[in-house]
Amino acid sequence: MVDPVVPADWVLLCLPCAGASATMYLRWQRSLPAGLRVVPVELPGRGARMGEPFAASYDSLVGPLAQTCLRAAGGARFALFGHSMGALLAYGVACRLQAEHGVRPAALAVSACAAPAVRTGDRYAEPLDDARLTADLRTQGGTPEAVFAEPELLRLTLDVLRADYRLCHGFRRSAVAAPLACPVHVFGGVRDRITEQELQAWSQETRGGMTLDRFEGGHFFLREGEADFLRVLVARLLQAGAVHRSPEPAASAV
Repeated sequence: MVDPVVPADWVLLCLPCAGASATMYLRWQRSLPAGLRVVPVELPGRGARMGEPFAASYDSLVGPLAQTCLRAAGGARFALFGHSMGALLAYGVACRLQAEHGVRPAALAVSACAAPAVRTGDRYAEPLDDARLTADLRTQGGTPEAVFAEPELLRLTLDVLRADYRLCHGFRRSAVAAPLACPVHVFGGVRDRITEQELQAWSQETRGGMTLDRFEGGHFFLREGEADFLRVLVARLLQAGAVHRSPEPAASAV
């Protein structure tokens, strides 16, 4: 068995989950094959874009985000990845790139997110008070305990989460959007609230084929078993033809 070999200009554009910064993906670079460059795509109101106002709506964010992703890819072949809310954003970006720019990512990878055709935004509806948002963070896991212990850090996190919940609540699947031409690779946790049927429904969004892999763990299964998840993610990119595996070495004569 040899490690995957990825062309040096291959890019994985990663969009964050609700309440988080794209820096959540920085650690992946140490674990992924050489040549696969992780590019975290930051959203307004957090991280390096802290000084910018939060996006007013899903639609107002996805258009500029598609252009940002094109620039971030820099002409290289790329795939899109998003976890939870980030999956909805990655899907929207893929749709915009296909419809408005004639650009197709090599693959769309979505994690811990019900398919657009079957999801409901009810759980993101008002009121979005601090107590409810804090309870959600604890229920879903994935938030370091230090965040809850530091009032200023918790305040920042809750403000970002509240803005992101409003984006999620406002998402509406377009009835006229063409299916994606790229493959869609779907990932979920067996103990997450999102069901296998809700994940399977991503097949409705593509004519390029769909795969589903589920892992032990809850909503943040990709952190609970990061090594296994990244191994499967790379394998799915291999399947999409995005990554090439070097040949097995020939046996030595004796």
